[in-house]
Amino acid sequence: MQSIRSFLPLIIFSVILLGFGLSLFRGDPSKLESNLIDQPFPEFSLTTLDSPEVILTETNIKGEISLINVFGSWCIACVQEHPNLMKIAESDRVRIIGMNWRDTREKGRNWLNRFGDPYDLILFDADSELAISLGVTGAPETYLVDKDGNIRHKHVGIITHEVWKTDILPRILKLEKGA
Repeated sequence: MQSIRSFLPLIIFSVILLGFGLSLFRGDPSKLESNLIDQPFPEFSLTTLDSPEVILTETNIKGEISLINVFGSWCIACVQEHPNLMKIAESDRVRIIGMNWRDTREKGRNWLNRFGDPYDLILFDADSELAISLGVTGAPETYLVDKDGNIRHKHVGIITHEVWKTDILPRILKLEKGA
């Protein structure tokens, strides 16, 4: 009986470790659920990337179906995603709003000058004010918002051509039909 007691902490620790380990390999991280789906876009008051004097709020999100794309000059995956956003912008299929996150204005603007600017508006969220409200876990993340300002989908990770074609575009088409 004494020998079992001496191994009990090790057994408990092993079970906990196994549970954590299994949770790391469950599911697709790009399919992270959000409590904000079908909820209004959070209230915010942020400046634009280009001007500390221009204030944007959640009312600037309403009126059109939009993709809100979280990016930063420090984000390696954003560089990979960016050509796809440029193609989406060229198609004029949906309004794309950028959210420059945890960056400086100078670095964010230089990054866009280097890679191109697909955004119709760019929110500047250096201090994570909006990012916290949205539950942003990293960049890139993209939110599909309907014309009434409700979040309809959250995509974590790079928007590849395949993701655009099979996941995001069909949702946009559905929203355009009023579904």
